Amino acid sequence: MVEQAIDVAVIGAGPAGLAAAIKAKEAGAEKVTIIERAEQLGGLLHQCIHNGFGLVYFNEDLTGPEYARRFIEKAMDLKIDMQLESMVLDLTAAKRITISSKEGLRTFHAKAVILAMGCRERTRHQIMIPGTRPAGVFTAGTAQRYVNVEGYIPGKNIVILGSGDVGMIMARRLTLEGAKVEAVVEILPYIGGLIRNEVQCVHDFDIPLFLEHTVTEIIGLKRIEAVTIARVDQNQEPIPGTERTIECDTLLTSVGLIPENELSLKAGVALDPITGGPFVSDTMETSVAGIFAGGNVVHVNDLVDSVTSESEVAGAGAADYAMGKTTPAGRKISLKGGENIRYIVPHTIGADKEVTLSMRVREPGEKVKIRIGDVFTKSLRVVKPSEMLKVNLTLEQLGKIGEETGEIEIICEKRG
Repeated sequence: MVEQAIDVAVIGAGPAGLAAAIKAKEAGAEKVTIIERAEQLGGLLHQCIHNGFGLVYFNEDLTGPEYARRFIEKAMDLKIDMQLESMVLDLTAAKRITISSKEGLRTFHAKAVILAMGCRERTRHQIMIPGTRPAGVFTAGTAQRYVNVEGYIPGKNIVILGSGDVGMIMARRLTLEGAKVEAVVEILPYIGGLIRNEVQCVHDFDIPLFLEHTVTEIIGLKRIEAVTIARVDQNQEPIPGTERTIECDTLLTSVGLIPENELSLKAGVALDPITGGPFVSDTMETSVAGIFAGGNVVHVNDLVDSVTSESEVAGAGAADYAMGKTTPAGRKISLKGGENIRYIVPHTIGADKEVTLSMRVREPGEKVKIRIGDVFTKSLRVVKPSEMLKVNLTLEQLGKIGEETGEIEIICEKRG
């Protein structure tokens, strides 16, 4: 089996992979290869025909396919090598990649690798909904592909479990297609997606919303006939006596996303148990030298614009590593989540260049302030776990970090 040498290998051709590959090429890496298991570039953007993409990155309101097209055309203009319908079977810490395609088994040896595999949906089985196993139970993303790509309406009377963004978007989409969305059921006391989707996709269409509820049983034999929902207590356990039955022929689950990191584990990359993605530095380098990561494989983002920007950092870092331009490791400052901070990405930073931090709070709050050690403070009116917070630290602010500082705590506290 002949081994092909390349500078930068990008695994995944969704928005993260495309942005990372383009940036790596622009940064000077000569041989950049995208490896993608699907038959086309763009990932899931092709099935996201709604608008709302590019508002931050392009300052334009685009659909998913329009957003993808801009990066696909740029990648083609740069003559980036594209290996489509190629499944990565193995990735080692030495950056050897084994793929299977129509041409058989092949091996690439890359100077640097960028992980851009994205994320996948949690299924009914992962949240262990009891009941029978009839037809008519789909993840929201699967239903989105059926409707927007295949032209198939999954059902007429629909219940959606979970208020993730795709679930809420599908509530609107199916309503516009003539289906009746009987309810959106959310186990938390607040919506799990963006506020704009809550307003535009649920409230604007008068779709019943049941917060602090969950589906406790799926009913039906050949086809789902109904679900039972119940209110939950503070431990998210169903409260006896609060059950109600909703007749439906379809249940969509929108109950969270999981970063795709099976290949990361094969390479020995350390994963953050909170995000499910790799620990990364401010160049998006993982715990394995020369392996970088960007986008939803690191942590699930709210906006594709954020996926793009973050992956460009990975692309630039991978190009520098491949070309031997990486400077010797300087001081590393660990970022620690304190009061009401669930996680921060990146996990470590230096003090020699500007950096953007992404973080989520654990609980909603009002009239709060974000404090990053003695470096940065910002007041916010409202924070929600579903809305990612971003903080840009300038060189001037980073210069305030003491020479002996090895860790900085980030907190979200009530304003005094």
